[in-house]
Amino acid sequence: MRLPYEHPGTPDLRSPLSFLGWVGRGQWRTLTVATFFGVVWMVTQALFPAAMSRAIDQGIVEGQAEQLLLWCGVLVGLGVVSALAGAGRHWFAVTNWLRAAFRSIQLVGWHSADVGEAMTRQTPTGDVVAVVASDAMRLGGLYDVFARMVGAIVSYVVVAVILLSTSRTLGLVVLVGVPVLVALLAFIVRPLQKRQAHQREESGRLIGLGADTVAGLRVLRGIGGEQTFLRRYAGQSQQVRQVGYRVAGVQAALDAAQVLLPGSFVLVVTWLGARYALQGDISVGELVAFYGYSAFLVLPLRTATEFVDRFSRAHIGARKLIRVLAVQPDHRDHPDPSRHAAEPAPGVPLVDERSGVVIEPGLLTAVVSARPEDSAALADRLGRFGQDAAGVRLGSTSLLDLPVETVRRRVVVSESDPRLFTGTLRDELDPWGRFDDATILRTLSVASGEDVLEALADGLDSEVEERGRSFSGGQRQRLTLTRALLTGAETLVLVEPTSAVDAHTEVRIAGRLAAAREGLTTAVMTASPLLLDQADRVLFLQGGIVTARGTHHELLHTNPAYRAVVIRGED
Repeated sequence: MRLPYEHPGTPDLRSPLSFLGWVGRGQWRTLTVATFFGVVWMVTQALFPAAMSRAIDQGIVEGQAEQLLLWCGVLVGLGVVSALAGAGRHWFAVTNWLRAAFRSIQLVGWHSADVGEAMTRQTPTGDVVAVVASDAMRLGGLYDVFARMVGAIVSYVVVAVILLSTSRTLGLVVLVGVPVLVALLAFIVRPLQKRQAHQREESGRLIGLGADTVAGLRVLRGIGGEQTFLRRYAGQSQQVRQVGYRVAGVQAALDAAQVLLPGSFVLVVTWLGARYALQGDISVGELVAFYGYSAFLVLPLRTATEFVDRFSRAHIGARKLIRVLAVQPDHRDHPDPSRHAAEPAPGVPLVDERSGVVIEPGLLTAVVSARPEDSAALADRLGRFGQDAAGVRLGSTSLLDLPVETVRRRVVVSESDPRLFTGTLRDELDPWGRFDDATILRTLSVASGEDVLEALADGLDSEVEERGRSFSGGQRQRLTLTRALLTGAETLVLVEPTSAVDAHTEVRIAGRLAAAREGLTTAVMTASPLLLDQADRVLFLQGGIVTARGTHHELLHTNPAYRAVVIRGED
């Protein structure tokens, strides 16, 4: 078993049943093998009472030693086959469980990466975490029990045929009784399914509340809001507990039914078999066989109740997965590749018609805004992020007419809130492994990050904690600037790349950045005089519209509004 998959596939999201069927078809080979072993495992156990009956009637009652040895050998053979088939069934059952679970987890991971920030806008963080941590594993459990369920059905038919050939009344009791018992479980499973779904909703809210609290812990401490959020978290925890109690009550009823109903059924079959034996309608061996069948039937019955329970959990999990996987990105490619525009030639300007911003090729362009949110929104539009990228052109071609992959390759946006992930620093800076250490170190020097590396015992092999928690804000900013520079993008858009560093470090970054990006197209959203002084041209936004153009020094002397924004930024 090799995980993760090279590609998890394109899921069928029409309904939970469609999704479960799609997952099953994706691993039909291992499911088929597991089903084969499951059938052999169950049927061999179902044949034990029949072989025992023959050994008693022919070997002991009739005193035929040869028949006794023969049927004893059959019993040993059935035991060996059952043991081997059971081992194979278990191995493939676990394989199917893990394949289904990790395929679902991989789908969520890939889809989250594709849709980006649209995921957090449309789906609570807690729901996404719960889907990966809980629902995917519960969904996989359905494929764990699937082979046993098929084996239970086949063995049930085998036992019913044997009983019908021996006693029609007993055979009909088994043939009719088992489906009736399974149908009775629906009265328990339906309310259980509803309560489990409610519990999942409340648990998702609790996880989301915890994630939001942890993410804003520093701010909460600054404003003294810890107790408020603690009370909210405690209240939601109590809500989850109360819902859990209601689920536990129904779950206990289902667990009790798994013992009570099969046990009652066994009593009925045993009582009828004993009556027929006393009347002489069946032999002593057949009576023993009936008792053995009664004991054996507990296994397929419990398997059926377990399957119903697992299916209920998987159905709920599939619904949650579909909700996450149905989130659409802000902008999607046209489904017909022939409708995509031809890729523009290199060295063309990047234009935002709404603001009048033109990022000229080969120049370092700085964009200053009286309202920082306007320049941040501009950066999102230039990179085709967010929900509105209309009116942005690469040359004469609208970004919306180009494949997203093309836009991402040619225009790289480094956001103001840097994101770092778990892994080595080398992989963090060069995720595709395209550069040697010397190149990475040179680029790190452009971002004035030498001191960050010196503080790490293992250098580029040092482990980065999730979200880069071990680094300061300025260190994270310099590391993400290094990562952006290593992309070598034709057009690089940087949003406040030095807002968290001191003035001395900013001076070094400004000079080195201009030299490193010489001849390449770079746009910097900033109000820092140190960066503005290195820019080839500066655009000044007011109300989201370009109102002035020129060099930093020209605008300082000719535009009072620009000077006020820059001096405020310097202060």
